[in-house]
Amino acid sequence: MPNNKAQAANDSPDCSTMEVARMLGLAVRSVQLMVDRGDLVAWKTPGGHRRISRISVEAWTAQRRGSSSSANGSARTERRPDPGAGTSLQSRPRGNRSGRTTTAPRVLLIEDSVHFQNLVSLLVGQHFPGVDLHIAQDGIVGLAMCGQLLPDVLIVDILLPGIDGATLITSLRSQAQFAQSKLIVVTSLDEEQRAPYAFALTGVPVVHKPNLVRDLPPLLREALADAVPVADLADSHS
Repeated sequence: MPNNKAQAANDSPDCSTMEVARMLGLAVRSVQLMVDRGDLVAWKTPGGHRRISRISVEAWTAQRRGSSSSANGSARTERRPDPGAGTSLQSRPRGNRSGRTTTAPRVLLIEDSVHFQNLVSLLVGQHFPGVDLHIAQDGIVGLAMCGQLLPDVLIVDILLPGIDGATLITSLRSQAQFAQSKLIVVTSLDEEQRAPYAFALTGVPVVHKPNLVRDLPPLLREALADAVPVADLADSHS
């Protein structure tokens, strides 16, 4: 007779600390430390019980697999654009996005943390499998890839090596070819800590990284709605 309780636990989008410890073969205290470091996304229920996002556990596991095989380059999440991918604004059918049938929406993630690269990749793959996701690991590379890709949506961290996210956003806003690109900021900074960057964040949705699993998908769906019909996005998630 199947164990329905165990099956329900496997299907749940979140786990207890004990369940994660068993999944990873670690001590409960080790999992608690991973949550404290931000390696895993967690929250507490009204009753005070800690729940951990299953997707963040999968992202951490994927990161570890990537680290162990990085010597032969077999597990990179970064997707480099094709040499011919950079086209002019006029040559891309951006004016009538609802009629695009062959060009997938382009999303560029500019994020230096491998853990959050993997987590965003998992979320995009789960909710928007038809999206063409590219990843830049620092602000300078990200700025160059923006010009090459002309992405429909930019997901940008604030604290980046090279050029910080606020400076990058300000630079992009000064260039007409990015006027139709939608922006989403992701950051580990709380509201008080990101006050010095407020000049660049006006009108931009901001996702606090501890809430990434919950908050990014609906914001990304809204941002993509201008690039692909909402019905198509719904179909891709079914």
